[in-house]
Amino acid sequence: MAKDELVFLPLGGSGEIGMNMNLYGFGPPTARKWIMIDCGVSFGDLSTPGVELICADPTFILEERENLLGLILTHGHEDHIGAIALLGPDFKCPAYATAFTAKLIESKLEERGAKLDLKVIDLGARLTIGPFDLEFVTLTHSIPEPNGVIIRTPLGVVLHTGDWKIDPEPTLGPVTDSPRLRALGDEGVLAMVCDSTNVLSAGESGSEMRVKESLTKLIAAQPGRVAVTTFASNVARVVSVCEAAYAADRSVCLLGRSMLRIVGAAREVGLLPAGVKFVEPEEAGFLPREHVLYLCTGSQGEPRAALARIARDDHRDLTLSEGDTVIFSSKIIPGNERDIFTLINDLVEIGVKVITEKDAFTHVSGHPNRDELKKMYEWVRPAYSIPVHGEARHLEAHADFALTLGVKDAIAPRNGDLIRLAPGEPEVIDEVPAGRWMLDGDLLLPEGSGPMRERRKLAFAGAVSVALAIDEHGDFAAEPAVAIAGAPREAPGVDD
Repeated sequence: MAKDELVFLPLGGSGEIGMNMNLYGFGPPTARKWIMIDCGVSFGDLSTPGVELICADPTFILEERENLLGLILTHGHEDHIGAIALLGPDFKCPAYATAFTAKLIESKLEERGAKLDLKVIDLGARLTIGPFDLEFVTLTHSIPEPNGVIIRTPLGVVLHTGDWKIDPEPTLGPVTDSPRLRALGDEGVLAMVCDSTNVLSAGESGSEMRVKESLTKLIAAQPGRVAVTTFASNVARVVSVCEAAYAADRSVCLLGRSMLRIVGAAREVGLLPAGVKFVEPEEAGFLPREHVLYLCTGSQGEPRAALARIARDDHRDLTLSEGDTVIFSSKIIPGNERDIFTLINDLVEIGVKVITEKDAFTHVSGHPNRDELKKMYEWVRPAYSIPVHGEARHLEAHADFALTLGVKDAIAPRNGDLIRLAPGEPEVIDEVPAGRWMLDGDLLLPEGSGPMRERRKLAFAGAVSVALAIDEHGDFAAEPAVAIAGAPREAPGVDD
């Protein structure tokens, strides 16, 4: 009779940052039961023309869906829940999330007209799903209600951290539950599957409280209208900006669809302090310039977001001009440099003062630097380390770092690596197909599908089409009509 095994399988988020999708399996190889942790997206770029969202290829688990017992969502960032409305209904299993994350998921489901058995659980909840005994543990991150997941099985205990940092002074929500993590270390942890995003950064990531103090001074010093752009999901930062504005006798107006949606969700579940109030855009336009602050989407230069439209003088509710200030309370996500620098240049051209994290202390990361990673390993004391949530360079650096912290071994997986965690020493035992699906309009298409390949060719080479009108004798009824799109009309230096 085949023995039970505990396995881990990343389908997305290992070897890249984004589209996190992780599977844990328990049972004999021919009859494993599975749970999924997170179901996220990444975003299209110039190499994926016409594509806005990309998710991990779920083919493996779709073929195993009768054995998929549940979908666990650690927190509400897009790279962890963004594909839930696209894929979740096809998994045919319940999904579990804490209140704020569940609100964000509900809005996604409603937008797509999708249905999902979504179960709202409490912070610190413990539940049993098949052979998995799961416990949520409270961490800190750049969004409310980030959770690590303790996975207990007959073959050992795993801590799946999700995204986290150690913030000793969070401005919203509780501190990291270090007593619970220390107790877990005393219990004994087989493996920790851990965030690798900032492993290349020394020291600590910094506290939201220090950002709040800096923003309070910065906003008070500005003379005209102030617009602050930040990640809408960072509700703690939104609250900090609001309180800094109130201290400077400024009312706050929200601009941007995701800002309104996420702040609304935070208010519905009771996360916003009672004193946080907003004015409508129509009212804000009549306030003196020195008594209003706008909180805007668009910190990554997204062309359709509020701030980019303001910079193009294409926003119905706000015009900025000389004497006004825009503060970026965010970092540049790699790959967005061109869009952000274009946005900053557009703002400078209309006379606006621009302040970024390079000019003042306006942002801290939501992921752990090395000192925080070291502290987590000291608390949890796992026998083995499985770095995830990072590019290849992050995973390999994390594995090397973990070895210096006393783990027996570390495995830096790539998407599709099937790792047997127990029995025996952890090792990669198989590789399953892993890839990407792309959202093209309302269709999800595999990355290498014909339409995707053809569109990429057209994007880089252009197209020439010829229309011919033929009469009943097979002769030309008119001159051919040639249409050229995106291709040069003549080659320089080439004779006819």
